[in-house]
Amino acid sequence: MKKRILITGGTGTFGKAFVKYSLNKSDIEKIFVFSRDEMKQWNMHKNFINHSKKISYIIGDVRDYSRVNSVIRDNKINYIVHAAATKIVLSAEFNPEECIKTNINGAINIIEAAKSNNIKKVIALSTDKASSPINLYGSTKLASDKLFISANNNFKNTTTFSVVRYGNVMGSRGSVIPYFLDIKNNQKFPITDLKMTRFMISIKDAINLVFQVMEKSIGGEVFVKKSPSMKIVNIAKAINNKAKFIITGIRPGEKLHEQMIGVDEANFTYEFKDHYVIIPAILEKNKYKNILRNSKKVKPNFIYSSDLNSEWLSENKFRKWLSDFKKNQDDLN
Repeated sequence: MKKRILITGGTGTFGKAFVKYSLNKSDIEKIFVFSRDEMKQWNMHKNFINHSKKISYIIGDVRDYSRVNSVIRDNKINYIVHAAATKIVLSAEFNPEECIKTNINGAINIIEAAKSNNIKKVIALSTDKASSPINLYGSTKLASDKLFISANNNFKNTTTFSVVRYGNVMGSRGSVIPYFLDIKNNQKFPITDLKMTRFMISIKDAINLVFQVMEKSIGGEVFVKKSPSMKIVNIAKAINNKAKFIITGIRPGEKLHEQMIGVDEANFTYEFKDHYVIIPAILEKNKYKNILRNSKKVKPNFIYSSDLNSEWLSENKFRKWLSDFKKNQDDLN
């Protein structure tokens, strides 16, 4: 059976790129872009005007269970990629109720609607901020991750739920790279802390991981993409090597370094060549024997954080990525 994929939050950075990369996949029959912003959908439709038979645009909100359920049922969806979220840390800190409605209540609605309609697989996108969270956004995404993992604990249900966790998607809305590009001609760049580091992942790598999980997952896993780290100051220097820095201090809810796997998860974490898999503590471990082949268990004290990373992105490699990013943006806009 060919895939009929619903992507929530489908007009965001990930959604637009996911649709673009999906168009050439012969096993995908149709993609349904689900979001609440009609203007973004209209602009996206214009960008993909030559592929209108393979893409359908649907106005809706993950907070609205009846809408989610009817869209899945009426369009015979069999896969869901759940990308919709309230993501900006400061927005979540000052609007906590709205963040909870989207990130937690929305996750519950996706889970219940997927079960009711016998969806084959649901892949939920997470974030490095969900590992040992200190802000509301990270906390809601951790709760969302737990909901999706726990949803597999139902023997009557044939739907499987898995989670993909990664760091900063380079160039995504609200991230530091577009901001620095906007002020690239300024003499001074605001920097929260000179020591600050972040994981960096290209949108293509993020999407490839989702496709990989779509084929490989059996339900309950958290897949973590191996990604290089970079200092925020080096990002700024790569964009403007003459820029001076204004130290502004860490903002509410912000970490100095990000983490994708904490020491408490190490006992359930297995390493592959290009990713890690965290298996759930609440489900039977033997269930994962086959998918953990060719992996090795990490050490008990293992932590995967952006400051302790063994792989770093150089300024030259970042500039090369930046050139590719601008070209891809031109293709999507």
